Amino acid sequence: MSHDGPVTVLQPTLPLFEEPPVPYHARVVVDGADRFAWLRARSQGVTATDAARLTSRRAVESVAMDKLLGRSFGGNAYTQHGLLREPHIGRWASSVYGMRHSGALFHADGNRQHLATPDGLRERGGVLELCEIKTTVHDWRRGIPRAYLRQVWWQQYVLGAERTLVVWERHEDFVPVHADPQCRWVDRDESEIHRLVTLADELLLALKRDPLRR
Repeated sequence: MSHDGPVTVLQPTLPLFEEPPVPYHARVVVDGADRFAWLRARSQGVTATDAARLTSRRAVESVAMDKLLGRSFGGNAYTQHGLLREPHIGRWASSVYGMRHSGALFHADGNRQHLATPDGLRERGGVLELCEIKTTVHDWRRGIPRAYLRQVWWQQYVLGAERTLVVWERHEDFVPVHADPQCRWVDRDESEIHRLVTLADELLLALKRDPLRR
């Protein structure tokens, strides 16, 4: 059977311009006021806490199993101390560096399952910078532990931040060693971020195909 009429060739429609990035403040999942809602939203994706454990593909399976079974660290005296001290350390970061407290859960631009809750943030000249607060019994002279750095890089990726002020307070028997916390800036690392995003997507695939999620 032949056709004598004109043939219409359909071409894929491509956008003339790239979509502008969605600003971080338009990507709030929950504001953090309702802790139950915050915890429930976190369980639906990959958080900075999860990213801290994503050291390899083998680690992906371990994290996936913990999320599927609802396993989580319930806390101890050290974590309780950290929760108690965080507001005080946050006020120092606010007064010295202008960091604004944040308890909101954000999702990444283009991926609602990539999640993060920074402890604080500020904008300077249109550039977003974050704050991460820790308490520790260790002396970090050799540098910030890698697990915490993975948390920082993940948060930078999710919010689109350029650098993070990591503020930590060392204590002995739950008594601060110094009058003021210590701090250090951590710059964005695209190579580390790319690695974390790859492992995070593998984690989400592992969760999706697991029969416990069905």
